[in-house]
Amino acid sequence: MRPEDFQLISGILKERSGLVLTEDKVYLLESRLTPIARQKGMESLDDLIGEVRINRQEDLLNEITEAMTTNESFFFRDNTPFDHLRDKVLPELIQKRSAQRRIRIWCAAASTGQEPYSIAMILKEMEAKLQGWNVEIVGTDLSNQVLEKAKAGLYSQFEVQRGLPIKLLIKYFTQVGEMWQLSDELRQMVSYRPFNLLDSFSLLGSFDIIFCRNVLIYFDQDTKTRVLDRMRGQIADDGTLFLGAAETVLGVTEKFKPVAGHRGMYVTTNGGAMRAAG
Repeated sequence: MRPEDFQLISGILKERSGLVLTEDKVYLLESRLTPIARQKGMESLDDLIGEVRINRQEDLLNEITEAMTTNESFFFRDNTPFDHLRDKVLPELIQKRSAQRRIRIWCAAASTGQEPYSIAMILKEMEAKLQGWNVEIVGTDLSNQVLEKAKAGLYSQFEVQRGLPIKLLIKYFTQVGEMWQLSDELRQMVSYRPFNLLDSFSLLGSFDIIFCRNVLIYFDQDTKTRVLDRMRGQIADDGTLFLGAAETVLGVTEKFKPVAGHRGMYVTTNGGAMRAAG
């Protein structure tokens, strides 16, 4: 791929999604965009880039952006955040919200649904303590394509084998041919909507817990700061933010701080009740 072509596509991706691609990721561009060129009857990726350069059709730009921002997901990824959620965050939140009896959780990069459904399973296992509560899980993603898969709740044998305990597979899934279908009850616990993290968060409302895991690693420093600062505006003062294992708020924003002994877990600097690190 020519340098000027890489700069064109990487510039479009940053502008539309915040994704920052370095030149060592040319292979990723080629592997994900070549199928789009083929689908459109083009002979090569060069033809696709030429079409983008000349016409910049919105539908095509959306396809390119979705193809490049689709990242893998699996159930109970990294385990630790979900242990923290089940053993610490939710029990404390149930006490704090005993009057309102309402909890809102946002999965800011829901992808194909494994993360929000992992949270739904944890909540379902705690349902005796949440009788009469209004618990809402909102899953958002830039890609409509992955959200459609998430809504369907239909996963391959390979996908359910990645992180999903066998007892939960048996309890909440039904085998359909070679696929596994998540129960309607679990699927109805999550509402999905397309959303770009570069857009205003104001219409999303306020949340008690935000999962924004393995997203910020693709953004530059300024974009990370803007996203985290705006998330602070959408999270309760005593809310909890979960980031990916390779992500941190340190040196990025002063609006959140790490929780000591709980990797990947953060509270607000002016309202977090949990003991912060350092």
